[in-house]
Amino acid sequence: MIYQLYPYILYNNYFDKFHDECGIFGIYSPYKVDTFSLIQFGLFALQHRGQEACGFSVLRDGFIISHKSEGLVLDFFRKISNSECYHGNAVIGHTRYSTEGGQSKKNIQPFFGEDSYGKSIISIVHNGNLVNAKNIRKKLESKGISFLSEHSDSEVILRLIQKYLSESDNSLEKAIQKTTIDIKGAYSVIVLMDNKMAAFRDPNGIRPLCYGMLNEYTYIFSSETCGIDSVGGFFVRDLLPGEMIIVDQKKSIQFSLLTEKKNTKKRICSFEYIYFSRPDSLIENVNVYEIREKSGEKLYEQHPVEADVVIGVPDSGVPASIGYSKASGIPFKPILVKNKYIGRSFILPKQEMREKMVNLKLNPILDEIKGKRIVIIDDSIVRGTTSRRLVYILRKAGAKEIHFRSASPPIIGPCYLGVNTPSKKDLISYNHIDKKNIERILNVDSLEFLSMNNLIDILGGIHHCFGCFTGNYPVQKN
Repeated sequence: MIYQLYPYILYNNYFDKFHDECGIFGIYSPYKVDTFSLIQFGLFALQHRGQEACGFSVLRDGFIISHKSEGLVLDFFRKISNSECYHGNAVIGHTRYSTEGGQSKKNIQPFFGEDSYGKSIISIVHNGNLVNAKNIRKKLESKGISFLSEHSDSEVILRLIQKYLSESDNSLEKAIQKTTIDIKGAYSVIVLMDNKMAAFRDPNGIRPLCYGMLNEYTYIFSSETCGIDSVGGFFVRDLLPGEMIIVDQKKSIQFSLLTEKKNTKKRICSFEYIYFSRPDSLIENVNVYEIREKSGEKLYEQHPVEADVVIGVPDSGVPASIGYSKASGIPFKPILVKNKYIGRSFILPKQEMREKMVNLKLNPILDEIKGKRIVIIDDSIVRGTTSRRLVYILRKAGAKEIHFRSASPPIIGPCYLGVNTPSKKDLISYNHIDKKNIERILNVDSLEFLSMNNLIDILGGIHHCFGCFTGNYPVQKN
């Protein structure tokens, strides 16, 4: 027997999560390849990192041609009828979730720069946020440099590179080196020119970026290893914090550090492991699924409880619930049934239709809930809206006890380094330091969060950004 979920749960579930700004992907070959299919596969694999818009720039016969639009990756590519025009020897692409700059079409990446004849000579995709973008933009505008986007920090990076290209005899390496002296924040970037491609990361490596090979002369750059896997390539390694890689038409590859090694401190975002990344990805050569499963095991070790069944909130809460089940011996059951064939409800323009769609997306199995002591596990608790409504429906379905577990520590601060997060006043753990208050709000019998010590232990050390849990960030906001 299926019990329909409270009508707003999935709609609010989307807005009750942190959202990464985007995924970036690039392919470079000295020979012509099916760049149209390759970028489609790569961006589709990274769809989870951004669902608002996507786009790509392809290098064909020395010309850079760009195409971008709002919507999901497959919908976007289905509308392209002249796919042969996008076959070339290199391509970069982007899936977007807006943080800085808003949702205007002007802010969809890639951004590109033109010469005096209107020919595109450079294109860029970027994941992250700069903390000093507004100041740099004002300085560039005062020097007569025009911007097309509405306050996008990604375009700030592009215009700086363009500026330094003209001052450095068109040397992309020197232009990027000078650009990274100016910019401050989180950035993983891929740059395409008519004869080369560059990829680089900020000195803290806050946002992920890795590279692989499709064959002996075709290079792949991707936010996650799942992008490399999607095109049949093999993963080589992650880019180091502060590292730049340049590949060119001469089949050469060049590695360099943009800053002195003593100034690079790895601080990869811990939420990449908790929620953002796909479970089949490796981030910094660490298996994401294993991290999530271990967090569930640690949750049980921290605070054991007697229960009849463990359930996870699909999809990111499921690995932790499996780990909790393994450690406790309490059976895991996929009681929350998710319909995999319905698109994201928030894309529908009318609230009424969003609510109708939500009714079809996630339902609990009533017979597995009634009279049972339940442990429910989610990857995190942000506002608490989704958690509260999940508990409401489980209570209504007849659950005897509900023990809520979060596979991350309490979130007490927003992120300004490439993640769309609520303000402090909207974070339930910031507003209610006393855990008992949150238990009352959620109406649960018990509530526990993964401890910071256990999160650090699971991740293998302190070389991560824990700003949203501690308030201490690797880069301070201006």
